[in-house]
Amino acid sequence: MGAAENNILLIATVIMLAIIVPTMIATVIFAWWYRESNPKARYRPDWAFSGRIELVVWSIPLLTIIFLGGIAWIGAHDLDPAVPIRSDKKPIQVQVVSLDWKWLFIYPEQRVAAVNQLVVPVDTPIQFHLTSSSVWNSFFVPGLGSMIYTMRGMVTRLNLLADREGDHLGLSTHFSGDGFSDMNFTMKSVSPAGFDAWVASARGVGSSLDKAAYGALAQQSIADRPRTFGDIDPELFQGIVDQTVPPGPGPTEKADGAPPNVRPKGGS
Repeated sequence: MGAAENNILLIATVIMLAIIVPTMIATVIFAWWYRESNPKARYRPDWAFSGRIELVVWSIPLLTIIFLGGIAWIGAHDLDPAVPIRSDKKPIQVQVVSLDWKWLFIYPEQRVAAVNQLVVPVDTPIQFHLTSSSVWNSFFVPGLGSMIYTMRGMVTRLNLLADREGDHLGLSTHFSGDGFSDMNFTMKSVSPAGFDAWVASARGVGSSLDKAAYGALAQQSIADRPRTFGDIDPELFQGIVDQTVPPGPGPTEKADGAPPNVRPKGGS
């Protein structure tokens, strides 16, 4: 998806340069030709209109805009985040919840979950269902493309595919409070065998993620270390979307009336 978006941007840039470069060159040529010292340049103070010139001046930009619009129209439909990626491999389902200030990734078919760590098999379509536990947020893996928003009480959909193994930076691109700058995660694209091994290790050492555990997890925190859950409540994600699972309480005032102790890392 990222490669396709990059290709569209490059094509659009080249098309626009096809107008910009000749225009810049023509500007220099006109300024040089109609200089005061050039006796060959004709001064025509009564000239006002040329249909041929108007046709050229307006037709080239018009054709360019139509061309660019066609590319953007086709690309917008081909790269629709909700459209599944064609593949002979079964997609992996991942449910994403943006919390304050961390990411929760739930694998409903594997019955595991992880905080601030997303592991996917390479060359396998990933179908994301995304929501927010509280405020509006955004989900973005720049190396794969297609940023999309998360909103409480709603589900957005995103389809991505990693075509090579490696680590990709994931982050939030929508300011959401004190811990926004640390609301990052690592997306690891691994071999199918490596993915199965990660799922097995998560089941072996992770605790269970039920509604009570989610309530504790939803507390505001900053720069959480990645961790996994070995079992999940299958109804948890839908409960978050339906808002039958309450959001985290957020910061509360101290007993002496002082402001909540939620500050950027390194602050007092």
